[in-house]
Amino acid sequence: MSAAKTQTPNRVVATMRRIPATLAMVALILAAGVIGQGLWRPFEDSGMYDVVAYGLPAFADGRWWTPVTGTFFVNQPWVYLFTIAGFAGMAYLEFRRGSLVALAYYWVGQLFAIFATALVLWPLSQLPWAWAETQAQALDVGASGGTMACIAAAVGLFVPPWRVRAWLVLLGFVFIAMIFWGTLADLEHLMAVLLVLFVDRSLRIQRTTVREQRLLAFIAVLVIGATQVVSILVPTDGPFGPTEPVSGGFVDFAIDTVVILLIANGLRRGRRWAWVLGVILGVFNVLTAALIVVGIVVTSEAQVESVIDGETELAIASGILWLLMLGYLIWVRRAFRARRTSTIGGQPAPSVDDVKAMLRADGGGTLSWMTTWDGNSYARTTHGIVAYQRRAGVALALADPLGPAATRAASVDEFVRMAEHAGLVPCFFSADENTRAAVPSTWRSLVVADDTIVDLPGLQFTGKQWNSVRSSLNRAGREEMTFRMTRLADEPWGVRQQLRAISEMWVGDKGLPEMGFTLGTLVEAEAPEVRLALAIAPNGDVDGFLSWLPVFGGDGSIRGWTLDLMRRREGGFGPVMEFLIGSSAKLFSEEGAEIMSLSGAPLAHDYPPDAGMIATLSDKLAEILEPVYGFGSLHRFKQKFHPRYETMYLLYRDESDLTRIGGALTRAFLPDATLRQFAGAGLELARGERD
Repeated sequence: MSAAKTQTPNRVVATMRRIPATLAMVALILAAGVIGQGLWRPFEDSGMYDVVAYGLPAFADGRWWTPVTGTFFVNQPWVYLFTIAGFAGMAYLEFRRGSLVALAYYWVGQLFAIFATALVLWPLSQLPWAWAETQAQALDVGASGGTMACIAAAVGLFVPPWRVRAWLVLLGFVFIAMIFWGTLADLEHLMAVLLVLFVDRSLRIQRTTVREQRLLAFIAVLVIGATQVVSILVPTDGPFGPTEPVSGGFVDFAIDTVVILLIANGLRRGRRWAWVLGVILGVFNVLTAALIVVGIVVTSEAQVESVIDGETELAIASGILWLLMLGYLIWVRRAFRARRTSTIGGQPAPSVDDVKAMLRADGGGTLSWMTTWDGNSYARTTHGIVAYQRRAGVALALADPLGPAATRAASVDEFVRMAEHAGLVPCFFSADENTRAAVPSTWRSLVVADDTIVDLPGLQFTGKQWNSVRSSLNRAGREEMTFRMTRLADEPWGVRQQLRAISEMWVGDKGLPEMGFTLGTLVEAEAPEVRLALAIAPNGDVDGFLSWLPVFGGDGSIRGWTLDLMRRREGGFGPVMEFLIGSSAKLFSEEGAEIMSLSGAPLAHDYPPDAGMIATLSDKLAEILEPVYGFGSLHRFKQKFHPRYETMYLLYRDESDLTRIGGALTRAFLPDATLRQFAGAGLELARGERD
């Protein structure tokens, strides 16, 4: 405990040592707040304000020192919260790139924002434009120009695709604040962000994927909808003139808001109908704004407002936003071709027989036979087949693509593109290292299990390490237990009924139905390619059984077997599982098989010490699920056979997909579970926690 307590303070101290420039700036601002008393009273009301504040009037009067002095003061006490929080971007930038770089971005951004704003307002104030005239006479203090520049520079350091998303949020914030409120500070923020955008060139929308193009449209439409709601409730005073809350125009904005909510999710999923509605809504708003401008020029603003029953400023601002949105929708129109019934893969779609034929011809991994089970769909690629399930808007690919090993990368790329064009979230579950290497470099991976593989050539249960297995085999001999490798269809009716009774008893103890997806049932064991290992007691009862799935090696050969079902009779032969697995291993080795996979126990991976948060979350989830499914116990049991481990991964685009993938996996593993069964399992989890 003492080590845990000291670790966090040490980490905080180490972080603070890496951001001295940021801490110094914050300290200077707080010190200025004490000197100028701005921490507890409005500084803009003090006599010092005109001396230190910057703006066009200050430059006209020759107060050129104000861009520096005004940086350290804040106009209102409550603004200190936002000012100090704004330095988070500088802290991140300094932590990543050093103090000199952070200070350079801050001061260049701050000074550029101040002088560029004055330079823009100077000619605009000569026009009959009330907003420009007002802002040209205003003064300002604060560090926000520099902090916004640092935030923009920090965004440029984000990894894709978060960089583009963060840029969109930042640009949306500064542009919308400028259009609807347009204070001197808003113009300074815009100038600082545009400077970094131009200098860093870290925003490259043209390189985004189809998924990102849809997500950008989704976010942009929601932002437009939110601004329309806010602007109808909050007073604004932007470049297009002031508005009052609840000032009319409810019909237009209500229609826009309802339609936006309807089409936003459709745009995210790439639906064609949503794109069409978005274009129609954009054209409507742009034409409305254009007609209002024409009406103001021809008649007067008051007459136009009486006709539209609303304020022209909001309609014009909304029209400008929709013009930008309309241009973007037309630019990325190819990203919106998905239909609700979109199919994935080349046609005709593969059948289960096609999958089996490809497995025999090209081989597969230890989980590849599971792709033949009911519930899977198949996407045909140029050289292979990808088995997947369509759940909750996710294309959940099972294991690795089938087909020649040399074409795996191409199959992965085709499947990802086809799933995205169909408006689905692509991911691979229980994929191996080769598939992990084949996905795009920006994808993430999460360990979901360790495949436990026993190499069979030369296998001998000799030596101290095999004591427990050897003892189980010897005890089985003493108690006259019989081992039989068979197939379900070859067994008499009485044996099949015993197997079903054992399975039903096992399921009944769990409170949830048998899991699917990568965990089979007796239905999957009926396939003629699947073998059963039976432990028969002297009285003829089945005390336990295993099912073994074939692992094809190509050219029709079987190079190994994968363990699926493990069931035992309550009160039967104690070490029945050790007996069955050990006997199966001996038989497979004698038959010339290369490997025996004991399959992977979900949430039971042995993480390295530096694995971090993922390991912590996985271990906690495994702990609370242990009373229901015993994944950890199963993993420890398999260690008796001294396997080697091959990691299985969940491969996904980025963290924003994990919530939907989690829901898809829940329905894939438990497609028939009811809410009542989930509640019952929750009580079992609670009892397990208390125990």
